[in-house]
Amino acid sequence: MKKTDFKQMAQAYGTIIALLVIIMIFGVLKPAAFLTLKNFINISRQMAALTIISIGATMVMVVNEFDLSVGSMASLGGVMAALMAVAGIPVGASFLLTVLVCMVIGWVNGYIVAKFKVLSFITTLGISTVLDGLIYRLTGGATVFENIPKSFTWLGTSKIGGIPFLSVLMILFVLAFAFFMKHTPSGRKMYAIGGGEEASKIAGINVKTYKILAFMLCGALAGGTGIAVASRVGSANTSAGAGYFLQSYAAAYIGCTVSRQGIPNVAGTFVGAAILSILANGLTILQMPSYMQNIITGIIIVVAVIAQKLGRGDAK
Repeated sequence: MKKTDFKQMAQAYGTIIALLVIIMIFGVLKPAAFLTLKNFINISRQMAALTIISIGATMVMVVNEFDLSVGSMASLGGVMAALMAVAGIPVGASFLLTVLVCMVIGWVNGYIVAKFKVLSFITTLGISTVLDGLIYRLTGGATVFENIPKSFTWLGTSKIGGIPFLSVLMILFVLAFAFFMKHTPSGRKMYAIGGGEEASKIAGINVKTYKILAFMLCGALAGGTGIAVASRVGSANTSAGAGYFLQSYAAAYIGCTVSRQGIPNVAGTFVGAAILSILANGLTILQMPSYMQNIITGIIIVVAVIAQKLGRGDAK
């Protein structure tokens, strides 16, 4: 096999092969615990929240920006929805209002970045700090769990034909956003902006509008993730979203390696979320300490960034 052929095959299938290898390793080490239908269903439920928030991170990455407030927005989403449900607001309305509020926060992020051309790192880091303060003001730093209605947990605990509703919802989100990015004018324009902002302006694309749209979608998905997590456990922890910040961008960067061009894409992000979730599940079954998961995740991010550069042909 020629070197160029091997490189093309690695770029096209390397990440998928890595996923299969990970499954095979855990299957060999702990077949009775890992290779069961129950465990794979459990993995799908666990990765649902990560996949949804990672899609949001992918939207922002597509336009060459980053949103460091996704974790705080997820925490705010869970807290807001729980507090409204406790206050007697119908659960459906609580969920919808929470998503809308997080979408508005995303609009603020996008407007500041696009209008004033400031670094998205700095802007969203500042907004994240504001949100952390707001969460503390709403809860006093305490987990919201008292008087939460049973209907609040429906989203996170119900099943359809034995499959968790969150897993079904995850697949629907992946299909919907993959279609949106690949087959709609808005998705293609967002990709064009990521490919070259100045060229997009010359082509007549309203860069400001589509950057704001990306941040709004990211905010809505982050808030929805917080709701899903709170609904699944029946309570809203003030820092529940913190762990999703690093994980979401890890999934998105791994997803870039699924594309030969090394660009963010929804299908790839789904694969990235699957890799991280299966790793976490397998390491837990092997009774590995939690810090090992952090070490492995960090290594994966570094490798994924390098692989993304190689996919784009940036590295010489």
